[in-house]
Amino acid sequence: VALGLYFPRKEYLENVYIDEPAGMPLLRIHALRDSHEEVAHFHLCQNLIISRARQHENNWFQIREKTGLLYLSKSLDREDFNILSVGNWMPLPKVMLYVFLSSHPFQEKECDSATRTTVFLSLINATAPACSSLTARQLCFTEMDLSFHIKENKPPGTFHQLQLPSVHHLCQNLSISYKLLAAEGVPFRYNENTSSVRVTQRLDREERERYELIAKCTVREGFREMQVEVPFLVNVLDEDDSPPFLPNGTDTADAVVEFNRKEGTVLSTLTVYDADTTPIYPLESSRKKYTGTIITDDPWISETFRVEHIFDEIHFSPNGSQVRGTRHEY
Repeated sequence: VALGLYFPRKEYLENVYIDEPAGMPLLRIHALRDSHEEVAHFHLCQNLIISRARQHENNWFQIREKTGLLYLSKSLDREDFNILSVGNWMPLPKVMLYVFLSSHPFQEKECDSATRTTVFLSLINATAPACSSLTARQLCFTEMDLSFHIKENKPPGTFHQLQLPSVHHLCQNLSISYKLLAAEGVPFRYNENTSSVRVTQRLDREERERYELIAKCTVREGFREMQVEVPFLVNVLDEDDSPPFLPNGTDTADAVVEFNRKEGTVLSTLTVYDADTTPIYPLESSRKKYTGTIITDDPWISETFRVEHIFDEIHFSPNGSQVRGTRHEY
Protein backbone atom coordinates (compact mmCIF):
# COMPACT_ATOMS: atom_id res chain seq x y z
CA VAL A 1 0.00 0.00 0.00
CA ALA A 2 1.47 3.37 -0.96
CA LEU A 3 1.14 5.65 2.04
CA GLY A 4 2.45 8.73 0.23
CA LEU A 5 4.86 11.46 1.21
CA TYR A 6 6.10 11.57 4.79
CA PHE A 7 8.17 13.73 7.16
CA PRO A 8 11.56 12.40 8.34
CA ARG A 9 11.04 14.19 11.69
CA LYS A 10 8.06 14.13 14.04
CA GLU A 11 8.69 17.69 15.21
CA TYR A 12 10.80 20.79 14.60
CA LEU A 13 11.97 23.47 17.07
CA GLU A 14 13.10 27.04 16.43
CA ASN A 15 13.47 30.37 18.26
CA VAL A 16 11.71 33.58 17.21
CA TYR A 17 12.95 36.96 18.47
CA ILE A 18 11.09 40.27 18.75
CA ASP A 19 11.38 42.63 15.78
CA GLU A 20 12.94 40.14 13.37
CA PRO A 21 11.93 41.48 9.94
CA ALA A 22 9.12 40.14 7.76
CA GLY A 23 10.60 37.64 5.30
CA MET A 24 13.06 36.32 7.90
CA PRO A 25 13.63 32.57 7.18
CA LEU A 26 13.18 30.43 10.31
CA LEU A 27 13.66 26.80 9.32
CA ARG A 28 13.42 24.43 6.39
CA ILE A 29 11.16 21.39 6.55
CA HIS A 30 11.73 18.39 4.29
CA ALA A 31 9.59 15.54 3.02
CA LEU A 32 10.51 12.16 1.59
CA ARG A 33 8.64 10.33 -1.14
CA ASP A 34 6.83 7.02 -1.20
CA SER A 35 7.12 6.78 -5.00
CA HIS A 36 9.26 8.54 -7.63
CA GLU A 37 6.52 10.59 -9.25
CA GLU A 38 5.42 12.40 -6.07
CA VAL A 39 6.10 16.12 -5.62
CA ALA A 40 5.86 17.63 -2.13
CA HIS A 41 3.58 20.60 -1.37
CA PHE A 42 3.75 22.16 2.11
CA HIS A 43 0.95 24.08 3.78
CA LEU A 44 0.12 25.70 7.12
CA CYS A 45 -3.43 25.05 8.24
CA GLN A 46 -5.40 26.16 11.25
CA ASN A 47 -4.50 28.61 13.98
CA LEU A 48 -1.47 28.82 16.20
CA ILE A 49 -1.87 26.80 19.37
CA ILE A 50 -0.62 28.97 22.22
CA SER A 51 -1.28 26.82 25.24
CA ARG A 52 -3.39 23.77 25.89
CA ALA A 53 -6.61 25.75 25.77
CA ARG A 54 -5.91 28.74 23.54
CA GLN A 55 -5.59 29.27 19.83
CA HIS A 56 -4.92 32.42 17.85
CA GLU A 57 -5.22 33.27 14.20
CA ASN A 58 -1.83 32.86 12.53
CA ASN A 59 -0.81 36.34 11.33
CA TRP A 60 2.97 35.87 11.56
CA PHE A 61 4.17 32.65 9.94
CA GLN A 62 4.03 31.30 6.41
CA ILE A 63 5.62 28.42 4.49
CA ARG A 64 6.78 28.24 0.89
CA GLU A 65 4.60 25.59 -0.70
CA LYS A 66 7.30 24.02 -2.88
CA THR A 67 10.46 24.36 -0.74
CA GLY A 68 9.17 23.91 2.84
CA LEU A 69 10.88 27.12 4.02
CA LEU A 70 9.04 28.50 7.07
CA TYR A 71 9.42 32.29 7.41
CA LEU A 72 8.04 35.34 9.21
CA SER A 73 5.31 36.95 7.10
CA LYS A 74 5.01 39.82 9.60
CA SER A 75 7.51 41.20 12.12
CA LEU A 76 6.71 40.04 15.65
CA ASP A 77 6.63 43.24 17.74
CA ARG A 78 6.27 43.57 21.51
CA GLU A 79 2.49 43.85 21.31
CA ASP A 80 2.34 40.61 19.27
CA PHE A 81 4.64 38.96 21.81
CA ASN A 82 2.28 39.94 24.63
CA ILE A 83 -0.73 38.54 22.73
CA LEU A 84 1.02 35.22 22.10
CA SER A 85 2.51 34.81 25.58
CA VAL A 86 -0.63 35.56 27.65
CA GLY A 87 -1.64 32.49 29.62
CA ASN A 88 1.47 30.63 28.43
CA TRP A 89 2.53 28.81 31.59
CA MET A 90 6.00 27.87 30.32
CA PRO A 91 9.01 30.00 31.35
CA LEU A 92 9.81 30.32 27.65
CA PRO A 93 6.50 30.90 25.81
CA LYS A 94 6.00 28.50 22.91
CA VAL A 95 3.54 28.48 20.05
CA MET A 96 2.77 25.37 18.07
CA LEU A 97 1.73 25.05 14.46
CA TYR A 98 1.13 22.17 12.11
CA VAL A 99 2.76 21.83 8.70
CA PHE A 100 0.79 19.64 6.31
CA LEU A 101 2.00 17.71 3.31
CA SER A 102 0.34 16.78 0.05
CA SER A 103 1.44 15.47 -3.35
CA HIS A 104 -0.62 18.18 -5.10
CA PRO A 105 -1.50 21.85 -4.41
CA PHE A 106 -3.54 22.17 -1.22
CA GLN A 107 -7.28 22.45 -0.76
CA GLU A 108 -8.12 23.87 2.68
CA LYS A 109 -10.51 20.99 3.46
CA GLU A 110 -7.58 18.56 3.33
CA CYS A 111 -6.09 19.89 6.56
CA ASP A 112 -7.63 17.17 8.70
CA SER A 113 -6.71 14.20 6.57
CA ALA A 114 -3.22 15.10 5.36
CA THR A 115 0.11 14.00 6.83
CA ARG A 116 1.45 16.56 9.28
CA THR A 117 4.43 17.46 11.46
CA THR A 118 4.54 19.80 14.47
CA VAL A 119 6.65 22.97 14.70
CA PHE A 120 7.34 24.44 18.15
CA LEU A 121 8.45 28.09 18.07
CA SER A 122 9.98 29.48 21.29
CA LEU A 123 9.21 33.20 21.64
CA ILE A 124 12.24 35.08 22.98
CA ASN A 125 11.43 38.37 24.74
CA ALA A 126 14.47 40.13 23.24
CA THR A 127 15.86 41.14 19.87
CA ALA A 128 18.07 38.63 18.03
CA PRO A 129 21.56 38.45 19.60
CA ALA A 130 24.58 39.78 17.72
CA CYS A 131 26.33 37.05 15.75
CA SER A 132 29.60 37.76 17.60
CA SER A 133 27.94 36.85 20.93
CA LEU A 134 26.82 33.37 19.78
CA THR A 135 28.82 30.21 20.47
CA ALA A 136 29.86 27.92 17.61
CA ARG A 137 27.16 25.46 18.79
CA GLN A 138 24.44 28.15 18.46
CA LEU A 139 25.72 29.29 15.07
CA CYS A 140 25.86 25.75 13.69
CA PHE A 141 22.95 23.78 15.14
CA THR A 142 19.56 24.36 16.75
CA GLU A 143 18.56 22.73 20.04
CA MET A 144 16.93 19.86 18.11
CA ASP A 145 18.62 16.49 18.11
CA LEU A 146 19.72 15.59 14.60
CA SER A 147 17.66 12.41 14.59
CA PHE A 148 15.65 11.21 11.57
CA HIS A 149 13.32 8.38 10.56
CA ILE A 150 13.54 7.06 7.00
CA LYS A 151 11.26 4.30 5.71
CA GLU A 152 12.86 1.26 4.11
CA ASN A 153 12.36 0.53 0.39
CA LYS A 154 11.55 4.16 -0.51
CA PRO A 155 13.17 6.35 -3.20
CA PRO A 156 16.27 8.43 -2.37
CA GLY A 157 15.80 12.08 -1.46
CA THR A 158 16.92 15.11 0.57
CA PHE A 159 15.80 14.99 4.20
CA HIS A 160 17.74 17.73 6.04
CA GLN A 161 19.61 20.98 5.57
CA LEU A 162 22.53 21.53 7.96
CA GLN A 163 22.86 25.27 7.42
CA LEU A 164 20.44 27.24 9.62
CA PRO A 165 18.39 29.61 7.44
CA SER A 166 18.13 32.28 10.16
CA VAL A 167 21.87 32.29 10.97
CA HIS A 168 22.77 32.31 7.28
CA HIS A 169 20.45 35.31 6.83
CA LEU A 170 21.76 37.30 9.82
CA CYS A 171 25.47 36.40 10.05
CA GLN A 172 26.74 36.93 6.52
CA ASN A 173 30.19 38.10 7.65
CA LEU A 174 30.88 34.67 9.15
CA SER A 175 32.00 31.65 7.15
CA ILE A 176 30.15 28.51 8.37
CA SER A 177 30.85 25.17 6.69
CA TYR A 178 29.80 21.60 7.42
CA LYS A 179 30.95 18.02 6.87
CA LEU A 180 29.14 14.75 7.45
CA LEU A 181 31.54 12.23 8.99
CA ALA A 182 30.58 8.64 8.19
CA ALA A 183 32.05 5.24 7.49
CA GLU A 184 32.75 4.25 3.88
CA GLY A 185 29.76 3.03 1.92
CA VAL A 186 27.10 4.64 4.12
CA PRO A 187 24.12 5.65 1.91
CA PHE A 188 24.07 9.36 2.87
CA ARG A 189 25.66 12.32 1.07
CA TYR A 190 26.26 15.92 2.09
CA ASN A 191 26.11 18.55 -0.67
CA GLU A 192 28.41 21.49 0.14
CA ASN A 193 26.68 23.86 -2.29
CA THR A 194 23.19 23.46 -0.80
CA SER A 195 24.25 22.23 2.69
CA SER A 196 21.63 19.49 2.28
CA VAL A 197 21.86 15.82 3.29
CA ARG A 198 20.25 13.14 1.14
CA VAL A 199 19.74 9.42 1.36
CA THR A 200 21.27 8.04 -1.84
CA GLN A 201 19.55 4.66 -2.15
CA ARG A 202 16.66 2.60 -0.85
CA LEU A 203 17.33 1.32 2.68
CA ASP A 204 16.67 -2.18 4.00
CA ARG A 205 15.87 -2.41 7.71
CA GLU A 206 16.62 -6.13 7.77
CA GLU A 207 20.21 -5.26 6.75
CA ARG A 208 20.66 -2.26 9.07
CA GLU A 209 18.28 -0.52 11.45
CA ARG A 210 20.30 2.47 12.64
CA TYR A 211 23.06 4.68 11.24
CA GLU A 212 25.21 6.79 13.56
CA LEU A 213 27.04 9.61 11.79
CA ILE A 214 28.56 12.90 13.00
CA ALA A 215 27.83 16.39 11.69
CA LYS A 216 30.91 18.61 11.97
CA CYS A 217 30.69 22.39 11.67
CA THR A 218 33.53 24.90 11.27
CA VAL A 219 33.00 28.62 11.94
CA ARG A 220 35.61 31.09 10.63
CA GLU A 221 35.69 34.75 11.58
CA GLY A 222 38.82 36.50 10.31
CA PHE A 223 41.69 34.38 11.64
CA ARG A 224 39.60 32.75 14.35
CA GLU A 225 38.30 29.23 13.78
CA MET A 226 35.89 27.19 15.94
CA GLN A 227 34.67 23.65 15.42
CA VAL A 228 31.77 21.71 16.88
CA GLU A 229 30.55 18.13 16.31
CA VAL A 230 27.12 16.63 17.08
CA PRO A 231 25.64 13.13 16.55
CA PHE A 232 23.59 12.66 13.37
CA LEU A 233 21.31 9.62 13.68
CA VAL A 234 19.12 7.87 11.12
CA ASN A 235 16.64 5.18 12.17
CA VAL A 236 15.21 2.96 9.44
CA LEU A 237 11.46 2.36 9.76
CA ASP A 238 10.15 -1.10 9.00
CA GLU A 239 7.86 -2.18 6.21
CA ASP A 240 6.45 -5.70 6.47
CA ASP A 241 8.35 -7.04 3.45
CA SER A 242 10.19 -10.18 4.63
CA PRO A 243 8.47 -13.52 5.22
CA PRO A 244 9.03 -15.32 8.53
CA PHE A 245 11.49 -18.20 8.38
CA LEU A 246 12.01 -21.49 10.15
CA PRO A 247 15.47 -22.38 11.47
CA ASN A 248 15.36 -25.92 10.00
CA GLY A 249 12.98 -25.19 7.14
CA THR A 250 9.95 -27.12 8.40
CA ASP A 251 6.67 -25.55 9.53
CA THR A 252 5.28 -28.73 11.11
CA ALA A 253 6.25 -30.58 14.30
CA ASP A 254 5.14 -34.07 15.29
CA ALA A 255 4.12 -34.81 18.87
CA VAL A 256 4.38 -38.25 20.47
CA VAL A 257 2.09 -38.58 23.54
CA GLU A 258 2.77 -41.17 26.24
CA PHE A 259 0.27 -42.21 28.91
CA ASN A 260 0.02 -40.43 32.27
CA ARG A 261 1.32 -37.12 31.02
CA LYS A 262 0.39 -34.33 33.45
CA GLU A 263 -1.65 -31.34 32.30
CA GLY A 264 0.69 -28.64 31.05
CA THR A 265 3.35 -31.09 29.78
CA VAL A 266 5.10 -29.75 26.67
CA LEU A 267 5.00 -32.44 23.99
CA SER A 268 6.49 -30.66 21.01
CA THR A 269 7.88 -27.26 20.05
CA LEU A 270 8.15 -25.30 16.83
CA THR A 271 10.19 -22.09 16.46
CA VAL A 272 9.58 -19.38 13.86
CA TYR A 273 11.80 -16.33 13.36
CA ASP A 274 10.66 -13.00 11.95
CA ALA A 275 13.48 -10.58 11.15
CA ASP A 276 10.99 -8.09 9.84
CA THR A 277 9.01 -7.03 12.88
CA THR A 278 9.53 -6.65 16.59
CA PRO A 279 6.89 -7.54 19.19
CA ILE A 280 4.01 -5.08 18.96
CA TYR A 281 2.19 -3.88 22.03
CA PRO A 282 -0.56 -4.60 22.95
CA LEU A 283 0.71 -8.16 22.74
CA GLU A 284 -2.53 -9.50 21.30
CA SER A 285 -1.80 -7.76 17.99
CA SER A 286 1.49 -9.70 17.74
CA ARG A 287 -0.24 -12.91 18.72
CA LYS A 288 -2.82 -12.56 15.96
CA LYS A 289 -0.15 -12.16 13.32
CA TYR A 290 0.72 -15.89 13.38
CA THR A 291 -1.40 -18.74 14.66
CA GLY A 292 -0.41 -22.26 15.59
CA THR A 293 -2.87 -25.01 14.62
CA ILE A 294 -3.19 -28.68 15.51
CA ILE A 295 -4.03 -30.49 12.27
CA THR A 296 -6.63 -33.13 13.13
CA ASP A 297 -10.21 -34.15 12.43
CA ASP A 298 -10.52 -35.91 15.80
CA PRO A 299 -12.56 -33.73 18.22
CA TRP A 300 -10.99 -35.45 21.26
CA ILE A 301 -7.53 -34.28 20.18
CA SER A 302 -8.82 -30.70 19.67
CA GLU A 303 -10.34 -30.73 23.18
CA THR A 304 -7.39 -32.37 24.95
CA PHE A 305 -4.41 -30.53 23.48
CA ARG A 306 -3.67 -26.89 22.80
CA VAL A 307 -0.95 -24.84 21.15
CA GLU A 308 0.61 -22.14 23.28
CA HIS A 309 2.28 -19.20 21.62
CA ILE A 310 5.06 -17.22 23.33
CA PHE A 311 7.32 -14.71 21.64
CA ASP A 312 10.15 -12.35 22.48
CA GLU A 313 12.43 -9.83 20.85
CA ILE A 314 15.78 -11.10 19.59
CA HIS A 315 18.65 -9.57 17.65
CA PHE A 316 19.98 -10.68 14.29
CA SER A 317 23.42 -9.53 13.16
CA PRO A 318 23.58 -9.24 9.37
CA ASN A 319 26.81 -7.52 8.23
CA GLY A 320 27.83 -7.05 11.86
CA SER A 321 25.06 -4.57 12.75
CA GLN A 322 22.28 -5.43 15.19
CA VAL A 323 18.74 -5.67 13.82
CA ARG A 324 15.75 -6.41 16.03
CA GLY A 325 13.33 -9.21 15.22
CA THR A 326 10.98 -11.67 16.91
CA ARG A 327 11.26 -15.33 17.91
CA HIS A 328 7.86 -17.09 18.07
CA GLU A 329 7.71 -20.38 19.95
CA TYR A 330 4.74 -22.75 19.70
